Order: sequence, then C-alpha cells, then structure tokens
Amino acid sequence: MPSPCHPPGPSPVLQWTPSHVRSWLTGLGLAKYSKQLCDQHRIDGPALLMLQEEDLRQPPLSLDILGDIKHLSYHINALRFDLQCSDQKVQYCLSKQSSIFPSPAHTGDSSPLLRSNSLASTSSDDSSYGLASPMGRHKDQQANSPRGLVCSSCQAQVHLPKSNLATILNPERWKTAVAILYALSVSWLTALTMTVVHDRVPDMNKYPPLPDIILDNVPHIPWAFEMTEVTGMALLSIWILVVLFHKHRFIIARRFFSIAGTIFLLRCITMLITSLSVPGVHLDCKPRPYGTWANRLYNAYIIWSGAGMSLQGVRTCGDYMFSGHTVSLTLLNFFITEYTSRRIYFLHTFTWVLSCFGVFFILAAHEHYSIDVFVAFYITSRLFLYYHTLVNNRAVTKYQESFDAKRTWFYFPLFSFFEQNIDGRIPNEFQLPISPEDIRHGYQWIINLYPQKERRSGAGVGNKKRK
Repeated sequence: MPSPCHPPGPSPVLQWTPSHVRSWLTGLGLAKYSKQLCDQHRIDGPALLMLQEEDLRQPPLSLDILGDIKHLSYHINALRFDLQCSDQKVQYCLSKQSSIFPSPAHTGDSSPLLRSNSLASTSSDDSSYGLASPMGRHKDQQANSPRGLVCSSCQAQVHLPKSNLATILNPERWKTAVAILYALSVSWLTALTMTVVHDRVPDMNKYPPLPDIILDNVPHIPWAFEMTEVTGMALLSIWILVVLFHKHRFIIARRFFSIAGTIFLLRCITMLITSLSVPGVHLDCKPRPYGTWANRLYNAYIIWSGAGMSLQGVRTCGDYMFSGHTVSLTLLNFFITEYTSRRIYFLHTFTWVLSCFGVFFILAAHEHYSIDVFVAFYITSRLFLYYHTLVNNRAVTKYQESFDAKRTWFYFPLFSFFEQNIDGRIPNEFQLPISPEDIRHGYQWIINLYPQKERRSGAGVGNKKRK
C-alpha cells in the first residue's frame, strides 16, 4: 500500500532513517554535522521535519556557524514544503511543532493551522488577532497564494508570530483574598508610618521650602488638592466598574492589590529615611507629639479609615517622598487602559486627562515637591510595566527551572506566587457579574430553604402539643 505522504524524491522523508539523513546532509555539503545529528541524536526523517531554527541554535545541538544554521533551516523548510501528505494525523503532529505546514491540497481557510496563523497577537484585543485588521487579511491572502506559502514556509517565525494569550485562567479566589489582605496590611502600616514622620517634620522657621522649578513658578491654588482627590475618585469609580464586569475580575483585582501594596510598602521606607522640609509656606505643619502608643494608634486609625484623603478630614505632614496621590492616579489610569479594549479611545483619553490634571493639581496645591511626583510616577509605571512584561512573557511558567525563573522567584516572590499559574496575557472579555443562571440558582436555593424552615417550625409546634 503506498504511503499517503511522499515528496517528489525517490524516498519518502517520513521513512528516512539516520543513514538517509546523513546522505542528505552530505549532498548539502554539511556532512560535518552528520555525526552530531545522526549518530549522537539519532535524527531520522520525522525528527528532521520537526526541527526548527531554535533547535539548531539552542542546546543540545548548539550549532555556532550562522550560515550553516540558515542553510539547514532553509532546506528543512523546503523538505516540509515539498511534502505532500493527506494523512491528517501526520499533518497534526507536524503542525503542532512547526509554525506552518503548507500542503498544496489544503491551502484554504479550512486549514486549522492557517487559521491559527491569522491569530498572531501581542495584545488582548480582538483588533490584534487578525480578525478585523487589514494586515491580518493581507497575511491570509498571501498565505493562500503559492508565493505566500513559499515565503511563509521559509520565514514563518518572522511574519507569523504566535499569540501570547493565556491558556490557563483559573480565578484562584483565595489568592485574591491574600492580595487584599496584603494591601490592607500595607495601608495600615502606611498610616502608622505617617504618624511617625509627622513627629519628625522639620521646623518651618528653621528649614524653609526647598527650591523647586515648578513650585516656584506655579502660583498656589487653595482648592487644587481637593480637585486631585475628586479626579482620583472618578478614576476609582471607573476601575471598580471594569473589575465588576471583567470576566477575569479576580486575576486583575489581585494584580492591582499586589502592585499597590508593594509600592506603598516602598513608600513607607522612603518616608522614614529622609524628612524633607514642608513644600509650602501656607501649610501649618508642626511636630505632633502623640504621648502614648495608644494615642498614636488611634491617630493612625483615623488616617487609615479616611484613606489619607483631605476630603475625609485627614491632614498629615512629612509624608513627602514620594506622593501617594500620584501613585493612586497613575496606577488606576494604567490598569484601566490595560484591561479595557484599545478601541475605546475616548475612555483611555479621558483617564489620561484625569490623571494628568490630578498630578497638576498636586503641584498647584504645593502639597508635594516636583521630585515627589516624578519619583512616584516613575516607580509606579516601571513596576506596572515590569510586572506585566514578566507575566505576559511567561517568565514563571514557561521555564520553571530556568535561570530567569529562579531570578524572578528571588527578586519578585510575591509576583511569582500570584502569577505562577498564569501563562500569558489576560484577554479583555466582559460579562455580567451575576448571570441570569446565578439568579435562578439563588432563587431556587431560597425556595428550597423556606420549606425546610416551615417543616422544622411545624415539627416544633407538634412537639409542644404532645407535651
């Protein structure tokens, strides 16, 4: 019975032994690799078709001559292209390993492999999947032509990158609860630290405000700080709505609380290290002796319960390096823009405008030095970007035993704990927080609960009558 897979040559590649591969390498002028490939690693026909350029570069092969790597990769792709196979099992096995397995008999849209190539994405939005993108349509048209097949066969990794969307999206609600407890604990520690630094605030008569380019040229606006907190409340309201309606709300919520907790923990350290002079002469800041620790803890509770906001009647001094309000504005803005579709331009523009105006109002109120605001923005944005770059590139899950994974565990243990089961970017999918089915189940549970109570009460009345 003839084999369903055969190339134009005299012997089917899938039936090649290591000896056939040795002869093939000799014909290409690459016989020096025959011992390594054929004798040491026993590469036969199927194994040869599944070799990728990364396999040639990385251990255990580790070829070190670029020209030979490119020649081998080119001729392996040519073998794969020339292979005419109607066996779906072989097609599936080869397509799972190679980025494209072109077959003249299967060049339409029905090929699952060609469909997967059109889903190349580095974003979590539908517009990046090739579904509505002109570039995506151009790639599909190019792939359906013989010229496109040749190009994609030889340069598949350049033109058709794989999607980095996560395939494992377990909510892990208990981790979200841990992140919330972590953030609440850090917020309490921050409030307690504020009472300590308030005791150490420098004397305004002895230490005047430091020179500051922006504060020296922007007049003081008395109501500006309240406007900062109003913009922050607006951003917080938007973020709460995003979390409520996001399909993966538990994952993004624990990311928010873990990053926020880490930044404010760092802020506790920077506040304690150096006490800057009061930035504005309009501020009435003097050391506040608390007397006993009970009084200190009571004042810390007032700060903590009021979220450190002046709108809640909280007034603190000495907590300048760095700005907590800037951290909140920046973090809320970044999370809203990251976890909503990029096609909602008006929302992203609105959140960026709110964030920028909030920062301006902080400076206009002369509540912080410019360096406080700059450091807060830099630390918040860098930590947000580092966190999401690591998880989107699967630094923890892809190579659990690699050096990068071990280094991540050492420097970012909290990140590794929360993200160890997430293997890519979170898709932006939305749904109702409570589905009609959940409401139906809840209603049925209440219906079933009341008859039980009635039976129990009826049994109690019967027992009383017997007595």
